[in-house]
Amino acid sequence: MARKHVSSTNITYRECPAEELPFEDGSIDLVTSMSAFHWFDHSPFLQEAHRVLKPHGCLALINYTMDMELSYGDCSEALNHICKEFYVALLPYRNAYLGPSSFHFYNQTYNSLQYPVKEWQEMFWVKKAVPFSGYIGMVESFSSYQALLEKDPEEARRLSQDITKRLLRAMGVTSLETEVVMGVKYFYLLGCKPAED
Repeated sequence: MARKHVSSTNITYRECPAEELPFEDGSIDLVTSMSAFHWFDHSPFLQEAHRVLKPHGCLALINYTMDMELSYGDCSEALNHICKEFYVALLPYRNAYLGPSSFHFYNQTYNSLQYPVKEWQEMFWVKKAVPFSGYIGMVESFSSYQALLEKDPEEARRLSQDITKRLLRAMGVTSLETEVVMGVKYFYLLGCKPAED
């Protein structure tokens, strides 16, 4: 899909396992992963990232929590109560490997990372205006929703449609394109590869 839609001549795309990066030693300025590191084989990936990074290159691992919030007019509290019900309904379908949160994978990696220059941020909010359909689409992209969809497609659609109707009713609107402010809570770790001896 990326290759099909590329418009910049200085961007290329390759598909490969995270633990087998197709780059020369010390050739990359930045290795980053958004909401994927927890699925990697951590130790081989970190070794591979270290191998390909240039001296002073940066490793950036980012993820978000399910604690997303919606703001719309004076009904934000009611919206977020409904949103929490959505997340609770999806919890039984969460991959057992992740536990209640993937947070611990990132925090453990930060604590064990042997880079002298590193940074840990365990919570920062990003809030932006999106169409309401964008919020629903994001929740439907969660691995827990996808697991429910695979196990019981009818139940997954029923749950999403029910939550959608309740949220629209609470906002007093009917259009899925109504603009809401979506708040997403992120955490990240950064590490700077030291200069080689």
